[in-house]
Amino acid sequence: MSQSSEVQASGLSVRGAGKLYGSVTVLEDVDLDVRPGEVVALLGENGAGKSTLSSIIAGLVQPSSGTMTWNGQPYAPASPADALAKGIGLIHQEMRLLPDLSIAENVFVGRQPTRFGRVDRPFMERRAAEQLHRLGLDVPTSTLVRNLRVAAQQQVEIAKALTLDAKLLVLDEPTAALGGEETDHLFEQVARLRREGMGFIYISHRLDEIARIADRVVVLRDGRLVGTHATAQVPVKTLVEAMVGRSVERMFPAVSVPAKREVLRIEKLSAPDKSFRDISFDVCAGEVFGIAGIVGAGRTELVRAIAGADPIASGTITIDGRNLAPRGPADSLGAGIVLVPEDRKDQGLILEHTIGDNIALGNYPRVAPWGFVTPGAVRRYAKENIARFGVKGSPGQPVGHLSGGNQQKVVLAKCISRQPRVVILDEPTRGIDVGARAQIYEVIAGLARQGLAVIVVSSDLDEVLGLAHRVMVLSRGLNRGILDREAATRVAVMERATL
Repeated sequence: MSQSSEVQASGLSVRGAGKLYGSVTVLEDVDLDVRPGEVVALLGENGAGKSTLSSIIAGLVQPSSGTMTWNGQPYAPASPADALAKGIGLIHQEMRLLPDLSIAENVFVGRQPTRFGRVDRPFMERRAAEQLHRLGLDVPTSTLVRNLRVAAQQQVEIAKALTLDAKLLVLDEPTAALGGEETDHLFEQVARLRREGMGFIYISHRLDEIARIADRVVVLRDGRLVGTHATAQVPVKTLVEAMVGRSVERMFPAVSVPAKREVLRIEKLSAPDKSFRDISFDVCAGEVFGIAGIVGAGRTELVRAIAGADPIASGTITIDGRNLAPRGPADSLGAGIVLVPEDRKDQGLILEHTIGDNIALGNYPRVAPWGFVTPGAVRRYAKENIARFGVKGSPGQPVGHLSGGNQQKVVLAKCISRQPRVVILDEPTRGIDVGARAQIYEVIAGLARQGLAVIVVSSDLDEVLGLAHRVMVLSRGLNRGILDREAATRVAVMERATL
């Protein structure tokens, strides 16, 4: 039997997949094969067609052309339930959990096990706990999802899919909110499932993961197949250039020399829940200050406290020589501190509203200084900031229709147009493709060149090292050291992050 026939008879085969929305072609003539026990990386920029192709495979979207077979039989799912019944599941990039249900209830939502006519909660919680433990999350499965951080919620989403008796899983950005340790646990779980014959389609913007996890690589650009690699041991530069269609010589912009004038000083800051303790550092005008550490180190809790979103137990915040004791976000905003949150969809934007409305939100004194906010004033203000930040969209377009990179630019436009003194960016490129990342990095470097004090928190260590003048490493809520740019290597940071 030929290799082609073997593919047709075992696993997934996609031939000539295409999708039209009206007169717009979003996917055209794409082939894809996934064998049992294989991980195929599916790469491309936002808008390249990755999500459309994975949605077709998972039954969320009906193709306009092409055919599929699954284990040698015709495969044309009319819904996600059809796909799941065949053994094909999709873990979405955007989490779809019910915040007011427990972890166990979310893992088994819609398929609760029963015993003697009642929901078998002990079985449900035991199975959920087993999967979570394998992913490295040891919390009571009775915990409400809304009380979990973003990384933990992502692990619940993954555990939910793994409890299905799936034979092929599509993982869409599964590590976007995970740190190194959580990612390692996920990869261990994937390796175990591969040995059992499960196949994977793995979508990620973290290209350094591809060589670790994938067997083969498929690259899409503008809805078309532009590259296939029989091995995942491909230079990242080669993959990036295939994705963006041009040579990429520099990902991170050159950093300027910061001024010696201190803008922000944090002294012995502690949280009531001890998620961070006795943290001290300063940031100068024109400086990019990085905060690194594994998930759970207290990074997000620290910057949320500085931004007034979370309470402070003790310590002081000084901005431009004036003490700040924020009782809420309004106090920090009034002092010139803005936070670009880690979850832009939930905390940074109103997805149903337009780009113009989102940019204007919180900026009405600048939109209409005379006191009358009109649609025309909002439109003019939005157009200025759309042009300034390179947003691909118009003021009247719903922000929920934008790519992740453009949504992040809208959040930046909304925050930066307040003319702050300190800009805090928590996971600024989470779930953003490589081309848009470079644009976001240039925006960050530009803020520093303008003399702002910039703080960058990221689970992507290369991102922190590539942008920051200095890096503070947190571990278990403590400051394990502040490293100058020359001393901030991957080894030096990870040694401190794992203390």
